[in-house]
Amino acid sequence: MAERLLYLTELVGLKVRDRRGRTIGRIRDAALVPLIDPSRVDRFLVGGGWAWLTIRHEHVDTISLDGLRLREEILTPYHEDEYTLRVVRDLLDQQIIDAQGRKVVRVTDITFEIRSVGQRDELYILEVDIGLRSVFRRLFQGVLPPRWIRKLQAPIRPNSIPWQFCNIVEPDPQRRLRLNITNELLEKMHPADLADIVEALGPEEREAIIASIDSEVAAEALSEVEPEIQTSILEALEPEKAAEIVEEMAPDEAADLLGVLEEEKTEQIFEQMETEPKAEVRELLEFAEDTAGGLMDTRFVALHESATVADAFAALRGNEELLETLNTLFLIDGEERLAGAVPLGRLFVASSSTPLKALAAPTTISVPVSERQEQIVELFDKYNLLTLPVVDDEGKLEGVITADDIISVLRER
Repeated sequence: MAERLLYLTELVGLKVRDRRGRTIGRIRDAALVPLIDPSRVDRFLVGGGWAWLTIRHEHVDTISLDGLRLREEILTPYHEDEYTLRVVRDLLDQQIIDAQGRKVVRVTDITFEIRSVGQRDELYILEVDIGLRSVFRRLFQGVLPPRWIRKLQAPIRPNSIPWQFCNIVEPDPQRRLRLNITNELLEKMHPADLADIVEALGPEEREAIIASIDSEVAAEALSEVEPEIQTSILEALEPEKAAEIVEEMAPDEAADLLGVLEEEKTEQIFEQMETEPKAEVRELLEFAEDTAGGLMDTRFVALHESATVADAFAALRGNEELLETLNTLFLIDGEERLAGAVPLGRLFVASSSTPLKALAAPTTISVPVSERQEQIVELFDKYNLLTLPVVDDEGKLEGVITADDIISVLRER
């Protein structure tokens, strides 16, 4: 298998020979056309300066460490093509995302596989190399013969990423489209892992990633990113895309984010938002950041105090998007005043006809929207709370503060 591998450090400078074995040039770069094939080298670039020539893959006979031999001596002038991904120019020494390892890495070499197709050879990208072994090859490239380098590198543990798990970072949306770059692998990541990747990239690259992934995924990842980076990304996005992301965020998180943007940018985003989420976020922006109103989330499940367990399960089925974080149901009276709180776990040990009021906690602790942050933190600590309801001056339920909100407050300190 080893002799059917070829490294980029070996490919660059490789002699190109005609059918008679005469040297006609050396390879300086190779290019893929991802829309046609995501891993096959489509053409080889020979020469340099003002004399770049192109050899298409179907004109190649054999590929080895001894050189690239042509079956048809057809070399055409090279013309810049936005549909091609050049290996040396666009990949070598560039940052890419390792979607399998969930990190940003820098490419130091590339491993190709030589495959026999009929009676000729073709070259396919197999792996991107990032470890010491690839650094070793770079150091001795052109200094020692390739076969010597292969023997000397043997004791060094390889470190590479399969090509199918590499995500290229390309800020230009038009070029992303032409190069068929998708973010499917990124969208399957945990938001915290994706946030780490975003933070490791430069400003232009991180904005490109957020702008090109699904808005719901972007919202989840952005919620995990450091506040100053959140702000810079949102400010750089087009208002329409920014609005789509903000709409997918929890209202309290969206309000926190929009609250630190320039007023003009915030209004541009509001103009693109749907009426309901916009109204929720605008309402939260009226509260000071360090008060209960500024901390609370307006998404909760509340039922009339006469409701039963059956009614509760019906309400939960209608709020599936909240189930991951929901731990308490709230009871309200006919005037929408807070009347009780029911821990979610108690629903599963009661019959469907049981009144929720019978399952409610004996004491319901709540705070007014104007309560200060310090007092709220003390209440969570004193009573080991997971959820704290927030009420207005008339006792009407306005929102909910969760333990996650308090953890965020403590982290910022």
